[in-house]
Parts: sequence; structure tokens; C-alpha cells
Amino acid sequence: MAFGKRVKLAAGLDIGANSIKLVKLARKGSGYSLKALAIKELPMGVINAEEIKDRDAVIFDIQSLVDQTDPKLKDVVVGISGHGVITDKLIMDRKTGTEAEQAILFEAEQRAPFDVEDVTLDYHIIKEDVETNKMEVLMVAARNEFLKNYIDLIIDAGLKPVIVDTDAFAILNAYDVNYDIDPSRIIALIDLGLDNTTMTFIKDGLYHSTRDVSNGTRLIFDAVSKEFRLNQELTAKSLRGEMDSSIDQDMFKATVVTASEELIAGLEVAMSYFKSSSGADRLDLIVLSGGGALIPFLPEVLQMKLSIPVEIFNPLRNIEYDPDMFVEFQPEKVAPLLAVAIGLAARRV
Repeated sequence: MAFGKRVKLAAGLDIGANSIKLVKLARKGSGYSLKALAIKELPMGVINAEEIKDRDAVIFDIQSLVDQTDPKLKDVVVGISGHGVITDKLIMDRKTGTEAEQAILFEAEQRAPFDVEDVTLDYHIIKEDVETNKMEVLMVAARNEFLKNYIDLIIDAGLKPVIVDTDAFAILNAYDVNYDIDPSRIIALIDLGLDNTTMTFIKDGLYHSTRDVSNGTRLIFDAVSKEFRLNQELTAKSLRGEMDSSIDQDMFKATVVTASEELIAGLEVAMSYFKSSSGADRLDLIVLSGGGALIPFLPEVLQMKLSIPVEIFNPLRNIEYDPDMFVEFQPEKVAPLLAVAIGLAARRV
């Protein structure tokens, strides 16, 4: 993990339970342009609950994506999320250099739910207050076993992971690239994956905290598949809104509403925790990304159940690209899927 100043770009590689995304950006003036993009859907069960069940299949698919985009590609930025990763924010006395690092590591030992020797730690000083002589520090810890297995997978695919980021910070980076962050609004960036939902909270125009919800769209996938007797391929198409004319939409909506109850309950718990820990009395906006953002009716169901406006994240909003370069699909139609990959690809190495 790294938070420092960087001078070049590597490709962003996002490995999810439902698909793998590879994005290559280039600097263009003060912004970015999209140079290459490839997506590979995974069969159900290849990755389940953050565990890679079929390592060879994932490696093969990563190599296929590299061949599609740039066979010479080696350097990638990758993201991790879930229970193998912990983020925390510390308020402590201002210190500098080695003294600051030792104090932060000491605090990390007190807070980490597992032995500090079993994790890789990194930190970033968010801001310092001269008047109170305090500093706000963002700490990230990843379990070594979890991190090693992930890095070994990337290396065995023939790539070099030059930065290991977190999905939450990648999404925040993608949002910062594409939107003006209003410091008066409290925002939840919610990335809905198949098995995991990453929530990143923005308060006072700055990162506040991250919560992972151990639930995603799998229950919706299973319910739609069962209700309409669809195989994996057709279920995936229906959840992308590609089968509107083939299945009863009222029944589809009812299925989504029922199957999303557990997910919504998890989101409500995470939001309540954020409010109590931050002192916030409200959330002004949800910005939705991931595969869940493409499911018909789900964004409006979330808006209704949570009573918070929901906006679909477009991580290509400020990124230039030539539509003629992409013949298999239109990038804007799958844009919410690309939030993590674009945030990773925009990191400076």
C-alpha cells in the first residue's frame, strides 16, 4: 500500500467475484484519457466470499485481458477489500519523522484486532491542527497471508503489482477525478459487488471512513435465477437490464425488492455506525457503483428504503475516450462497473 507522490501511471486491475476489469489510462493535460479497457465475467463460484476457489481460471482470465489490451503490459495497480483489510482514523499529538511513525505504529498495535506482526501497515497524515497540536492519521492494515496470496496470484499471471491500494480509496480517487466534492454535503460512495459492498464516507470534503458490508447482489442474482428459471448467463443479462422485453418487469421488480432486504439492512447498520462515530445527523447523497448500480429498479429501491437521494456513479465523466476503439461494448453502459479499476489506474506510481 502506498499514499505518496507518484510520477507515472500503471494499468488498474480490479478482480471481483463477478468479473475482472483491466483499465489503462494516459495523462492528457490536467486530466486523463482512456487508452484500453477489457472486462471478463467469471463463472459463479470461481471467487466466493473473497476466497479464490479456482486460481488457475483467474490467472488465465487475467492473462487473456492483458492480451486484449496490451501484451507488453507488466505494471499494474491492484485493489483489495473485505475482512482482510482494516482502515482506521487516529487523532493523536503532532509528531514528525521517525517519532511520528513509532507513535502511529504503537496506536495501531492497540487498535488492530489481530497481531500487528501478522499485518502490513501503511498510514497517511490527513491534516494537522497547529492550534490544538493534533494530527489526523489514516491507517490501513492488511493481513499478511491475505496480501501474500493476492500478490502471488498477480505475479503468477505474469504481472508486477507496483501498488496495492484498497478498493475504498480507489473509488474515492475515481470520484475525485470526475466530480467536484462539495464540502457541505455528506456523501456515501457505495460499491455494490456480488459478495461484498464497500462504503466510503465523505464529510467536510474529505475522506472520513470506510465500512465493508458482508453482503452484495448475490441474493438478488440467486432469486432472479430461481424465479425466472434462468441460467447464469441469462441471469447476468437480466441484471444488466438486457432482458426487459423477455421477462415480466413487475415480477422482476418485486423479486429485486424482496431479495435486497438483507443488503439494505446491512447498509442501514453501516450508516448508523457512521452517523454515531462522525456526529453527523444525516447523509445527503449516495453515489452507487459496481454491478449493483446496473440492476434495474435497485437504485430506486435503495433510494426509497433508505430515504436518501441515489446517483449512479460515472467514473468516465471527465475521462476522454474514442468510442470507435471499443467494439465489444460501449464503455458508458458499463461505467459503474469501472469505478475501482479507474481509481486504481489513475494512481501515480
